Parts: sequence; C-alpha cells; structure tokens
Amino acid sequence: MSGLKLFHTTNSGVTEVPPRLAEVEADVQDLIEAHMETMLGVRFLASEYVIDCVDGGRIDSLGVDENFAPVVVEYKRGTDPGVIHQGLYYMAWLMAHKDAFQNLVRDRFGASAASQILWSAPRLICVAGDFTRYDAHAVREHRRSIDLVRYRYFGNDLIGLETVASVTGHPARARRVRRRAAGTMSARRQDGTLAELAEAVNEVLLSLGDGITRVQRKQYAAYQRLRNFACVCPPQQTKLLVYLKADPKAVDIVPGFTRDVTGLGHHGTGDLEVQLRTERDLDRAQDLFRLSYAAV
Repeated sequence: MSGLKLFHTTNSGVTEVPPRLAEVEADVQDLIEAHMETMLGVRFLASEYVIDCVDGGRIDSLGVDENFAPVVVEYKRGTDPGVIHQGLYYMAWLMAHKDAFQNLVRDRFGASAASQILWSAPRLICVAGDFTRYDAHAVREHRRSIDLVRYRYFGNDLIGLETVASVTGHPARARRVRRRAAGTMSARRQDGTLAELAEAVNEVLLSLGDGITRVQRKQYAAYQRLRNFACVCPPQQTKLLVYLKADPKAVDIVPGFTRDVTGLGHHGTGDLEVQLRTERDLDRAQDLFRLSYAAV
C-alpha cells in the first residue's frame, strides 16, 4: 500500500482525500490507453492484442516508447502475483514475432518509425493497485527491462502513478557496455576534454535517483525514469548537447547555454537544450537536470 496521502486544502483547514482502487481493471486500462504518451511516455499502438499461439491470450496494451523500444503494458486492478510472469510471457511472444509488431508500428506511425525499433531494449510496464516485496525482488532477477507502477484514484478526478521498481535488462551485458564505454572515454581523453565532460554528465544523470535507466541509441543516450528526462548527444567539436524535459518557459534562457527548442527537430526528446563546454557549465546545469528529473 502506498504511503502517499493527499489532502484538499480550504480556508478552514485540510481534508484528506482517501485513495481507492478502480471499480474494474478496464477503467485503469481505458484511461491510460487514452493518455498513454502523457502518463507513461509511450505511444499507444494496440489494445487487447490477440496473440497467435497455442494457448491464446491477449496483450492488454502495446506501444513504443520515446526511444522506439517496444513496450508491453499489463494492468491489474489490485495485487496479482502473476502479472510479471504474464507480461514476460507476452514479451517472449513479441520478440518471436517481430514482423507482426513492426507492421503495427508501420501502419500507425509509418515506415520510418518501424525501421527505428530498438529490439535490444524491449520493456514491460506493469500497472497495478499494488505490488508485494516479492514482486520488487523478482524483477531484479529477470534479464528484462521492467517497470512496476502503482496506481491510486483520489476522489472523482485525480489519479496518481508511482514507480515502485524499475530495472534495466541484461545487467551483465550493461556492465560490459559500460566498461567498454569507459575504455573508449579514456582513449579519447587525448583528443580533448569533451569526452571527460560526457563521462561526468553520465555520472551526474545516473546519480539523480533510484531506478534510472540509460538507453543507448546511435544518435543519443536517453536517461529515463519510466519516461525520458534527459538525452545526451555525442560530443560535437566544441560542445555537448543535452535535451531536457524541463519546461523552457519555467527557466531563464541564457544565450550560449540554454535554448528553447520547442517545435524544432533534434535527436532525442525534450524542449530545453543545454549546451555544455566546460565542467563549470555542468555545475550550472545540475539544477536543470534535477528539475527535468522531477518533471517525469
């Protein structure tokens, strides 16, 4: 059970708004599917997708996240010890039927989107009324990217989502990638300080909180806590570009340091561009990093 308490404030005092579960599982599913990109950072593809296998079954929701990774979303009204295993079963089916998923993406978002699917990082998001401590432990034992998200309704028009656990798939592989990346960074230090700066940015972003996942694409590295909060592009000749989910209108735009890129095309996600040239710029940017992390 979540420890979050919500209160309605008035001039005469405060009144607690008691949390509640949905009447039926479909209420949660319908709401999230209608607003999936806003609530989960996932573009909706299909609902109750019938899989073609001996045992049958329906995947509650299918989607692609901001980095074009395929996503399976499973919902439960309350606590269900089978939700993780059920979701993993559907993920296994998905990875064995990539053509079917690519056709869904192509039909909805076009051929360009279908060609960018990140098959190396499929995700499972379980949305439920609650999870047990055994669930949180179990996800760490699987070599898949899994997010456990607890929901609660408050009153008639409020819903809260809380990430209970978030793990990155293939931990051993991830360690090898990090070691190779560190070796590459060390080799590149002779070329200047931008490689060192990129390594420092990586350390700062990963240290902002628990459950942060780093997803590597060719054009950028995304840092996410359920949704992307930062995207770092490879070093340019004189600067490192970081894109954040912080609202550009909520910060002071400093020419040469920050830029509002709302509506402008760029790699990664986020409307606030931060330009880093030195360690001093990184120090200046850390409040913006925390602001973006808090926003997701």
